[in-house]
Amino acid sequence: MRFALQLGYWGAGPIPNAPELVAAAEDSGFDAVFTAESWGSDAYTPLSWWGAATQRVRLGTAVAQLSARPPTSLAMAALTLDHLSGGRHIIGLGVSGPQVVEGWYGQPFGKPLARTREYVQVVRDVLARSERVTNDGEHYPLPYPAELPGSTGLGKPLKSITHPLRADIPIWLGAEGPRNVAQTAEIADGWLAVFFSLGLAEQYNTWLDEGFARPGARRSRADFEVAANAQVVITDDVGAAIDRYRPSTALYVGGMGAKEKNFHADLYRRMGYGDAVDEIGRLFQAGRKAEALAAVPDEMVRETMIAGTLDEVKDQVAQWEAAGVTMLMVTARDVGTIRQLGALASAAENRT
Repeated sequence: MRFALQLGYWGAGPIPNAPELVAAAEDSGFDAVFTAESWGSDAYTPLSWWGAATQRVRLGTAVAQLSARPPTSLAMAALTLDHLSGGRHIIGLGVSGPQVVEGWYGQPFGKPLARTREYVQVVRDVLARSERVTNDGEHYPLPYPAELPGSTGLGKPLKSITHPLRADIPIWLGAEGPRNVAQTAEIADGWLAVFFSLGLAEQYNTWLDEGFARPGARRSRADFEVAANAQVVITDDVGAAIDRYRPSTALYVGGMGAKEKNFHADLYRRMGYGDAVDEIGRLFQAGRKAEALAAVPDEMVRETMIAGTLDEVKDQVAQWEAAGVTMLMVTARDVGTIRQLGALASAAENRT
């Protein structure tokens, strides 16, 4: 099991101790550092800024939103950062949800699987730099068709001026539903599991195996990475840790999607929390956020968390590894936890 630091996206301002966290992750043997974006801070600027002080850790986006950039623009950012970091970049992509895509980016959300497949292919074509990039797909046509409104008809196929350092920069996809996870196993190099649950591990692996079995699948289980977000808390007071992360669970289930479509809520329903999800959503949508938080059961927060004493955390990490997780993306915000986890990983490596 490898560890990565998930810095995520910012709230009202930057993460105040991010440079110290990144330095601790590098010094403690973490494999990677990730940033994210929602509708505030972007993913690439903090990753480049804080990553400039590193020498070894991989630098990833988890996730960069498809609708934030055309695929050629994403490929430009990726090849640039990969050069500057000496080949340490991981491209992490996700479709986000309809509220963000249509409300923030002003783009249609429809056909997310087809859009993802097409987007990834264009990015790979740019990085391959084998020929001028063209795409006759529905979502990201290149060049822009002359018959479409607003076109001058003057667009021409282009090839990146800059030669990518690596043509095969790894692409990991954030996915939650069965078809999306299966497609991820088919076309990507890794899966970014936003909310991983041991109770659903068998189901996840079935979805992944479906993708690996498809004709032309890019990878197999042996060389595919499963990176799971996790709140890892080393503590004697698990109850306090649950209370700390209860607002996050309530937000994602009740406030990070529309009443009619919330992928996070659907995932927690698969975990068996359908009644709680409905109640949290009802209260959140009514503006009764304090009551929504109170409606989140302890076990629902605990489902996606690793918490306890160091020995208990060690046992839980082993369970996640046995379930197929190859990397834990931890949301630690203190140097002490990062150093303890680094020592844990080092001890495990020495035993093997």
